[in-house]
Amino acid sequence: MILNSTSTHGPFTRAALTTLVLCGLSLATGCGKTVSVGNSSDASAAAPSRQESSAPPAGQQSSNPPAAGNTGLQVVDSAAADNGLKGTGGTVTGKVVQEAPPKWVQLAAVRSPALGTHLININQATLYRFDKDSAEPSTSTCAGECAVTWPPVTIVEGGSVYLAGVEEKQVGAIRRDDGSVQLTVGGWPVYRYSGDGKAGDANGQGVGGTWFAVGPTGQKSVSP
Repeated sequence: MILNSTSTHGPFTRAALTTLVLCGLSLATGCGKTVSVGNSSDASAAAPSRQESSAPPAGQQSSNPPAAGNTGLQVVDSAAADNGLKGTGGTVTGKVVQEAPPKWVQLAAVRSPALGTHLININQATLYRFDKDSAEPSTSTCAGECAVTWPPVTIVEGGSVYLAGVEEKQVGAIRRDDGSVQLTVGGWPVYRYSGDGKAGDANGQGVGGTWFAVGPTGQKSVSP
């Protein structure tokens, strides 16, 4: 299910938030897959759950070895609330530094007049992709100061990704050069923008002609 937002730069309405919570109720709770982290050589570590698993897109290999006991990320085809979770999982907003990766992340598709269909996280923060990155293989080129302005959407090793309006097969992960695990959608590494201070902001759209809200298949989201 995709939400409709009447305002791109304002907070989502209470009704929209309720719809977000309920969007996964028609799906079987706990269904999903496991994806490995890293490049395509790690794909053999992926293990299917209730649905057929597919290997994530090839990722950038870090000089840092994978953490011991990496069992991959659990991708669940229903919303976090449907699985008994409350809060944010540790996801922060705006300029707040993500000191530690979230324990879980939710990706949800919404629709707005200015951006069309695009993705948000559990805090209703707009998520972005970078044209200078690559989807084949999945590679992030945003590091250092770039990653301060555009924080990567990270998650703990073995964490869970909950979905609303996003297909499981679109979700993957890469290991960044600092060893952290970054989510990908349609192969594209995903980020948030430090300049988005409140729910519904999309101040990062079109910045530098290279940053765009990311859609549920990794596509650029632009005005329909």
